[in-house]
Amino acid sequence: MKYIDGGVCAAKGFKASGIHVGVKTRNKDKKDLALIVADCECTAAAVYTKNIVKAAPLHVTKQHLENGKARIVFANSGNANACAPQGEENAKRMCSAIAAELGMNQTDVLVASTGVIGQTLPIAVIEGGITELVSELSYNGSNDAAAAIMTTDLTMKEVAVEFTVNGKTVKLGGIAKGSGMIHPNMGTMLAFLTTDCAISSEMIHKALVEATNISFNRISVDGDTSTNDMLTLMANGLAGNDEITKPDKAYNEFTAALITLCIELAKMIAADGEGATHLITCKVSEAKNEEEAETLSKSVISSTLTKAAIFGTDANWGRILCAMGYSGVDFCPESVNIAFESKAGRIDVCKAGRGLPFDEANAKKILSEHDITIDISVNAGKAECTCWGCDITYDYIKINGDYRT
Repeated sequence: MKYIDGGVCAAKGFKASGIHVGVKTRNKDKKDLALIVADCECTAAAVYTKNIVKAAPLHVTKQHLENGKARIVFANSGNANACAPQGEENAKRMCSAIAAELGMNQTDVLVASTGVIGQTLPIAVIEGGITELVSELSYNGSNDAAAAIMTTDLTMKEVAVEFTVNGKTVKLGGIAKGSGMIHPNMGTMLAFLTTDCAISSEMIHKALVEATNISFNRISVDGDTSTNDMLTLMANGLAGNDEITKPDKAYNEFTAALITLCIELAKMIAADGEGATHLITCKVSEAKNEEEAETLSKSVISSTLTKAAIFGTDANWGRILCAMGYSGVDFCPESVNIAFESKAGRIDVCKAGRGLPFDEANAKKILSEHDITIDISVNAGKAECTCWGCDITYDYIKINGDYRT
């Protein structure tokens, strides 16, 4: 497997585009409408937020995916179409309008929105831009689509990989957005993946859930689970491999690539947390089982005090042990070892649940790097888990204090 260019258009038979139509009214230079179209019918799957309050597009997309097929992803940024007047009606109007322009069935449309909650979607503005959006479709359009789904994101998130399935070259790519309100229980804020692999609807859904659980479900920026989280995957079969219809070697090859792709996108989201200055990787090892390792790791990356300490380059390992202690996992504190690591070096700060003498200046140097690893051993078994988060800064408050106004 190798990384390649192309993002969501890397796989054969996928076009994309992104333009500004006016959903975002404060900055006319920012794209706000994205489109991904497959040349032929695809098997498709999606996972959604577990927040009880769900945006209208999620309900419509779920209805459209009942047959496990799709051809179009149509998304806007700047307005979440969540808890909004005529929400589901407007989501359906988006589907109807884009399907009519493309001469396709509206049930083949996966629709998504991201932005401010509770405000009426400017559907007329969106409908008015569809002709231009379709005219801009390109096999090299991933960048434009990635830019069009961004809200407070500072960086575009695109990844693509190439690998083999039963001797056939297969490509898999995707784009994502997410910076704030990130604590997924399914996937990220929004992520759209495409592949030319031939895989059945049942197996594509199984693979997507498996990949999500160990990637997007292991990141946190601020502990808020969005109303709009959605991750979709479309597969058009143009790679020419024998269709994957069961969990065999070919399925494992595909899923391994999908996991790699999803982890990379998830890490990009964590690194681009609103106001963030550090990507935090928390690895918990020697746990009783993977579930406990994941719970411990998530508790650490979600800890506001730990995030604040990393922002201040303060090796305050007590906040880490504290976060582990309220995680709900029954472990022995006197068996825990903790170290900080970055490209500037590694420093052990806690052994057997007790503090170690360490050089504060060296610790600060290590924690001054962008990518920080918190390495934890609980000495209770052989299981491990890695989760990702970011620090919390003054800018996070500034960004969210007036997000709506």
